[in-house]
Amino acid sequence: MSLALLLLFFILFMIGVPLPVSLGAAGVGVLCVYTDMPLDLLSNSMFSAMNSFMLVAVPLFIMVGIIMDRGGVAERIFDFANALFGWLPGGLGHVNVIASLIFGGVSGSSVADVASLGRIEINAMTRNNYSRRYSVGISLATSVLASIIPPSILMIIAGSTANESIGLLLVAGIAPGVFMCFCFMAYNHFYTKMKRMGTHVPFNWSNLYRATLRALPPMLTPLILLYGIFDGRFTPTEAAGIAVFYTLVLSIAFYRTIAVRELPAVFRDTAKTTGTILFIAATAKLAGWIFTYDSLPVKMAALMSSITDNPTVLLLIVFAFLIVVGMFMDAIASLYILIPVLLPPLAKLGVNPIHFLVILVLALTLGLITPPVGVCLYAAAQVAEMDIEEVIKGTFGLTVMIVVSIAILIVFPAIIIWPVTAVGLYSP
Repeated sequence: MSLALLLLFFILFMIGVPLPVSLGAAGVGVLCVYTDMPLDLLSNSMFSAMNSFMLVAVPLFIMVGIIMDRGGVAERIFDFANALFGWLPGGLGHVNVIASLIFGGVSGSSVADVASLGRIEINAMTRNNYSRRYSVGISLATSVLASIIPPSILMIIAGSTANESIGLLLVAGIAPGVFMCFCFMAYNHFYTKMKRMGTHVPFNWSNLYRATLRALPPMLTPLILLYGIFDGRFTPTEAAGIAVFYTLVLSIAFYRTIAVRELPAVFRDTAKTTGTILFIAATAKLAGWIFTYDSLPVKMAALMSSITDNPTVLLLIVFAFLIVVGMFMDAIASLYILIPVLLPPLAKLGVNPIHFLVILVLALTLGLITPPVGVCLYAAAQVAEMDIEEVIKGTFGLTVMIVVSIAILIVFPAIIIWPVTAVGLYSP
C-alpha cells in the first residue's frame, strides 16, 4: 500500500497536479483498491488533522510575518545591523547574515526575508564593491535562518505532527540558528577577503544609537515570545496571538505604516497561505494513516537496523535522503509525510526525537534555496532580476557550507540538546 501510494503520488505530482491534490487523490485511490474502508471516515480523519489548538499558532505567526513585511520593518532591521557590523571587513556580508537572523525572529518566513530584506541587501552590497552574484547568493542562503529561528512555522508544524512540545522545539531552534549564523559569517569573512570585496566604513556610535531606536520595537517581538514561553506565562499559540496584537499596534499606531483599511488584505493573504498549509495537513493525515496501517514505520525500523546500529551514522544517512526529498517536495508536505514514517523507528534506534526534528527542519530548508522547486530561489532571481543559473552559481559555496554545518549538528547533538536542557525545558 505504501509503495503504491508513493508511486501514484509522484506520478500525479510530476505531471503537474497540485501537491495536496496529488497526495489526497493517491491516498483515496489506494484505500479504495486495497481496503473496504467507508470513505466518510476519511473526511473525519482529514478534519481532525486541522482541528488542533496547536495549529492555531500557524495562521497567527503567518499574519505576524505579513504585517511586518507590509510594515516596512526590513529597512529598520537592515540599518541596525549595518550600524552594528558594517564596519567589519566584509561588513555588508555580515550585515546580511545578522539582518536575516533578526528578521527571521520577527517574521518567521524565509520567502518574506528574500522578498523584502533581500532587495535592500542586494542593492546595498552591489553599490559597495560586492559582486552581484555573491550579493544574491548570500541573501538567498541566509534566508533559511528565518525557517529555523523562532517563530518558525516549520518548527510549529513539526512539533504538532510529532506530538512534541512546540515551545520546546521553538527554543531548540535558537542554538542551531545562531551556530549557522556564525558559519555564514566565517564563510563571508574569508570569501570577501580572498576576493577583495567591500569597502571600509568607520564605526559610528550616533548611527548605532539612532538605528537601535528605530529597530528596537519590532526586535522585541521574539524576545517577548521567548520570555513568555520560557517563563510559562503563555503557550506558543497564545504567544502567537500576543505577537499579532503587538505587531498590529506597532504598524498601525506607532509606525503608521499600515492603514486600518489595509487589514482586510492582510487577513486575505493570511487565509490563503493558511488554507494551503491546512489542505496539505488534511491530505497528509490520510497518507500517514495508510503508512501506519501498512506498518511502514516498523518496516523502516527493521531496514535501518540492518544498515547500522549507530544513531549518528543512521541520522547522516537520513540527512542525505532528506536533501533529495527537499529538492523535489514542499517542506511542509514533507514534514507531514516523513515524521510519522521516520520518527518512530529512529527513536527506537536511539536517536533523540528533539534532535531529529530540528535536523529534519534544517535539512528541508535546503529545498527552499535549491532547484528545481526552491521557492526562495525563484524569489531571489525575481528580486535581483537575474537568471536562475547565475543565482545557483552564487549560492553554491554557501549551500555546501549549510550542508557541512548541519552534518556538524548531527555529529554533535549537544549543540541542539544542551541549551534546552540547561534552562530546564527538557530532560532527555
